[in-house]
Amino acid sequence: MSKASVEVKVWDIPTRLFHWSLVVLMGLLWWSGENGEMELHQIFAYSLASILIFRVIWGLIGSDSARFGQFIVHPVKTLKYLSQLKRKNAPEYAGHNPVGGYMVIALLLIVSFQLVTGLFTTDDIFTEGPLYSYVSSEASDVLTWLHKNTFNVILGLVVLHVLAVVIHTLKGENLVPAMLHGKKKMLQQPEKVLGFRSSFLGLGILAIIVGLMGYYLIWPLINEIL
Repeated sequence: MSKASVEVKVWDIPTRLFHWSLVVLMGLLWWSGENGEMELHQIFAYSLASILIFRVIWGLIGSDSARFGQFIVHPVKTLKYLSQLKRKNAPEYAGHNPVGGYMVIALLLIVSFQLVTGLFTTDDIFTEGPLYSYVSSEASDVLTWLHKNTFNVILGLVVLHVLAVVIHTLKGENLVPAMLHGKKKMLQQPEKVLGFRSSFLGLGILAIIVGLMGYYLIWPLINEIL
């Protein structure tokens, strides 16, 4: 049973919206790719690009728990945390712990890599990525192979991420509910109080990015399908 006694606000609405949108879109991208629904696959890919661009911006100017500079720590500190974790005396973190911070960056980088390689791919039948014509056929073949096989790396990271969440849940940390309602139960108030930017600012930035992406790239694809 958890001994947590304080509830602390950790995740703002834009960060939570990004997290669950990423989960949904990755599932839709896998489904559409496996079933040859390439028009839908492209729509989902552009949607993914929208939220990734937003996450980079929010990681620079957003709330403390979302900022890269707040949760990416020196590797020595990360190794120290792993040692403390092994000895079962690791400190609590309101946001991402040092290992979780690096996992976030790894997932963002590998998903972005998959997205970029997809711009140059071809299925040799009907569908080509929007930048396919800018590279040679040989280069496109390599990028197509990378695009297809990078998903296995993503699955591996997702499995590690889910496993970490399960372990923390068994220890009494409510990570999944926290990503739903934004608050996390902790043993005590964190030493450093997290600062939060306006959710309206974050949602406004996201709306602008999605709107531009939708108008110039997604809507033309929807018209083709209709």
